[in-house]
Formats: sequence, C-alpha cells, structure tokens
Amino acid sequence: MRMLHTMLRVGDLQRSIDFYTQVMGMSLLRQKDYPKGEFTLAFLGYGDESDHTVLELTYNWGVSEYEMGTAYGHIAIEVADVYEAAATAKAKGAKILREAGPMNAGTTIIAFIEDPDGYPIELIGADHVRT
Repeated sequence: MRMLHTMLRVGDLQRSIDFYTQVMGMSLLRQKDYPKGEFTLAFLGYGDESDHTVLELTYNWGVSEYEMGTAYGHIAIEVADVYEAAATAKAKGAKILREAGPMNAGTTIIAFIEDPDGYPIELIGADHVRT
C-alpha cells in the first residue's frame, strides 16, 4: 500500500494551479473536466504519480469558496532552506502565517504560509528529524 494523494476543494482552479506551480514549485501532472458531475480535477506534485504522493485540486463548478473545518490541519512540504523558501513564497505574494524559525518546544525550523483558499502549508527543513 501507499498514499496516493490529498484532495483539496478550491474556489478558483486556475488561481490554485498558479499558486502551487509558481509559488510552491509543483508541476501540473494532469487535469480533466467532468461535465456530467460539474467538476474539474487537477493533480499536481513534485514527481510522477507512479512514484510520488500528489495533491488533487477539486473545483466544483460554480462554487467559489468553502468553509474551513476545525479538524483540518495543514499540508507539510519539505524544503532545503525554510527561511529562503518562506521569503521566496512571500515575494511571490503568498500570505505568511508564521515566519520561519524554530518550532514551539523544539528546534526544527518551520514556517507556515497560506494557499489562495486559506489552506495552511507548513514548510519544514530537509534536515528535520523524523520521529
């Protein structure tokens, strides 16, 4: 078994594709409209779906926003340098939720940014220790 993807509902598909490709450096792997269901799916990631877990963006036609649930946490993305990645994201217009620095009660360097639909994204240093 392996994890295939995480799905997020988005209010403006192109805006979200632009964010994840231009700010987060992902590639658009595939996109398909489903007219009978009135939705479009776009899959993005850092590598081919056969080898990597990817992000599925779901756009339900005519729905421009969603209510963020209290159970949802965040997406975590490993980066080589959290300070640099956060600064680059900010320069490209991303909203910074938490500046880069050591995590609360630990030493791992993290930052949080927000995607166009309000989903938090944790940037975590490549040198973090997996526990």
